Amino acid sequence: QVQLVESGGGLVQPGGSLRLSCAASGIFFRIYAMNWYRQAPGKQRELVAHIASDGSTNYADSVKGRFAISRDNAKKMVYLQTNNLKPEDTAVYSCNAVHGPAVYWGQGTQVTVSS
Repeated sequence: QVQLVESGGGLVQPGGSLRLSCAASGIFFRIYAMNWYRQAPGKQRELVAHIASDGSTNYADSVKGRFAISRDNAKKMVYLQTNNLKPEDTAVYSCNAVHGPAVYWGQGTQVTVSS
């Protein structure tokens, strides 16, 4: 049974930081590309950050220089370090694993940026 479980969300003031984590089980983790998506109320889901199986990364323009994605294949974990958070970063953040036709999603973790 494949599971992706996110954690680390919460309420943070503008300018603050959070480290989101995603624990994977039931997949051969190291061959999967991993992504973080977010969806704010009333908006479409947005790809925030991508890390390939070889460790190469890509980011949405809106988070470049503020967010960093990383992975630990031994622990089957993917992380999203979020810095200098802004109110517009408020959303449910979900991790996603992709390999060929196989696509898996976690349930998400809420990030709220507010003073």
